[in-house]
Amino acid sequence: MVRDAYYFAVPLILAGLLVSWLAGPWWAVPAWLLAAFCLWFFRDPERQVPSDAGAIVSPADGKVTDISNIAVNGVERVRISIFLNVFNVHVNRSPIAGVIRDVTYQRGKFINAMAANSADENEQNIVTVEGEEHTVIFKQIAGLIARRIVFNKKVGDRVGLGERVGLIKFGSRVDVILESGTHVAVKVGDLVQGASSILAYAPVRKELTGTGVRQGAQ
Repeated sequence: MVRDAYYFAVPLILAGLLVSWLAGPWWAVPAWLLAAFCLWFFRDPERQVPSDAGAIVSPADGKVTDISNIAVNGVERVRISIFLNVFNVHVNRSPIAGVIRDVTYQRGKFINAMAANSADENEQNIVTVEGEEHTVIFKQIAGLIARRIVFNKKVGDRVGLGERVGLIKFGSRVDVILESGTHVAVKVGDLVQGASSILAYAPVRKELTGTGVRQGAQ
């Protein structure tokens, strides 16, 4: 469980105890139910991380709502958008193993995360991870309810595939921006889990071994 759960749940539990003392236990039920929801919302389950060559895993739980080609600094990229509702796990994970090369926080609006313009206009944290074979950018995008994005790493930190890196509180969206030539392994409407669902496979360079040529996922 993420420790933020206690920041929300403890005051609600205390409020429930106070209301129970003043007016009776039944009047305290709403506060206790909200406390229970907060404890459940900030759950942080263990996940089985795949070992497939070139695998790019989902950085979040949710539903794939869009797969499209976009231009980033004049270069064509593939963007996979994942929408997180309030019932999803909101812990974020690194989509690849590598080094954090850039972290850019962008202030913005709190438009519904399902809206197309939320990717550009909403509050967001843009993270670039450079792996041995490829680079992946992912955005933690605040939604209509979310008001805080948490990112626990800094530029220069090394992260493992599927490693926990942060959190978006309540409803939100995560965009994953991939290099051209990446083979997308999901489709719109798919439900994915952070760290365990493979979003795509990046090309892996051929490597010479003692017995010949070895080639990874293409």
